[in-house]
Amino acid sequence: MPTMTVLVTGGVGFVGSHFVRAACESGRRVVILDDLSGLGLAEADARVQVPLPAGASLVRGDIGDQELVRKLCRLHAIHAAVHFAGKIQVGESVRKPELYFDVNFARSLRLLDALRDADVAEVVFSSSAAVYGEPRVVPVPESAPTMPVNPYGCSKLAFEWALQSYAVAHGLRFAALRYFNAAGAHPDGTLAERHDPETHLIPLVLDAARKRCPPVTVFGNDYPTDDGTCVRDYIHVCDLASAHLRALEQLAHGRSLGPLNLGTGRGHSVRQVLDAAQEVLGAPIPHTSGLRREGDPATLVADASAAQSRLGWQPQRSELLTLIEDTVRSRW
Repeated sequence: MPTMTVLVTGGVGFVGSHFVRAACESGRRVVILDDLSGLGLAEADARVQVPLPAGASLVRGDIGDQELVRKLCRLHAIHAAVHFAGKIQVGESVRKPELYFDVNFARSLRLLDALRDADVAEVVFSSSAAVYGEPRVVPVPESAPTMPVNPYGCSKLAFEWALQSYAVAHGLRFAALRYFNAAGAHPDGTLAERHDPETHLIPLVLDAARKRCPPVTVFGNDYPTDDGTCVRDYIHVCDLASAHLRALEQLAHGRSLGPLNLGTGRGHSVRQVLDAAQEVLGAPIPHTSGLRREGDPATLVADASAAQSRLGWQPQRSELLTLIEDTVRSRW
């Protein structure tokens, strides 16, 4: 059987780089298309910060550059695409909705058309639980109403609709994997979560403990949860990577998957994350209290039973202490 080659957009980013490592270890070849904007690095610096595994190559470029995408697909005989590239900061999306609809929808749509021109009929999309907005049922199933409350979630949902429409009109096979809270790092410490600026709770907590950033702000302590702080479903980035591989396998066998939640089905509060980090580090976590953030649901936990049954997938490293220990190993 010939070696499969996958186009990975955003493959230098947090989840993308972990997927690239897993894909190469599974015997696939990977072509990464990334503009490196998430890292603010030159291409040579990105190769140092995110070492590429054997079997992966990096092309700096824009996902909306259709000529480049078609060229890469022809040159490397691409058979499938995994689309991670996009803007991810909820607050920024409220201030700059035009940027989020441009990158996450308009440019992604041009990418989709270029893939279709190149006869690439299998796409795995990095979507988000933000498509649900304020959930009415917890744990949240895929059948829950999709009513995003910010432009980030709207842009992700809009591209999901495009994928569904292309599936009907053009025979596209796709999976839209709706992450809950991606966290953790590669257990060998070589791949880490480094957003600029960092917005995710666990790395902020650890940086605050080492005085690399100000104390963590706990946004709201009066939610209807056991300790009054928000509850989230944290899923290890390596578990996300393995789910993407399983989705590719299903698409290759002619099965279109549609939207699937990726989470553990268990929630942890902000207070529980602080306590767990203190246990791992053996030191207190500097933090302050703040007001609730608009649009933050009290509890956001996945019903991931569909992904578990349809992909034959189970999270392996998503216990809270493991998530934090792996993150510590990657940052120090």
